[in-house]
Amino acid sequence: MALKATRFLNLLLTGMLTGNEFGGLVGFHPALYELPTEAHARAEQAITSRLGKIMPPFMTAAIVSYVPVLSLVKDRRSASFFFTLLGMICYVAMLAVTFAGNMSVNRRVLGLDPATVSREEFIELRRRWDRFHAVRNTLNFLGFACALLGALSESDDGWSS
Repeated sequence: MALKATRFLNLLLTGMLTGNEFGGLVGFHPALYELPTEAHARAEQAITSRLGKIMPPFMTAAIVSYVPVLSLVKDRRSASFFFTLLGMICYVAMLAVTFAGNMSVNRRVLGLDPATVSREEFIELRRRWDRFHAVRNTLNFLGFACALLGALSESDDGWSS
């Protein structure tokens, strides 16, 4: 039963994180490009500020949620363990990309004056962020797919009881 509960929490957190990030990639960030530069910059600052408080614990919780699952899988050579571990590695890599790429752009965007920033400078910053975000989304998708495969390949290590 413990494995079921931890697996559920892991899939819930990673699924929510992956969906949220995907929504930003294909939904609201592209829509903001249609705004005038000052409005776009102000909107990105508001989003970045708010998500800067929410996402660190959310991303950390999603990654940490793998630990009890991995500790409860009895067969360390099973497909279930392998896919679950691979999923965790994908999310850790996503967090590394966030630290290495997105966060430096976020700091620059937060420090800009929306009234005076040039369209060219701002769009270049956003495009750079978007490239890192696309990599993060790829890692999130792969991580979530692996988490699902880990759950689906579970056998008698607590899943079927």
